[in-house]
Amino acid sequence: MIEKGFDFGRLYRKIVRYYITKHHYTKEKANMIAQSVVRKEMRLRTCQNSDCSHLLYDHLRNYQSCLVGDCKCQRFQRVEV
Repeated sequence: MIEKGFDFGRLYRKIVRYYITKHHYTKEKANMIAQSVVRKEMRLRTCQNSDCSHLLYDHLRNYQSCLVGDCKCQRFQRVEV
């Protein structure tokens, strides 16, 4: 099964809008929070194999192999939390 691509820009916009409207934060503070959340999501969705570094949706979920043709990655490696 191939996972649908993740839209980081959409997540960023939703977080900024949420913190400005609900918590009445300044635009700068909301942007800082959104940047940290998007960085964390990007790190979680990126293969930690040093040879690969492709996103999760570039890997086949059932077979755990990378879809990029010239990549030697055999398995998606997650971040140890």
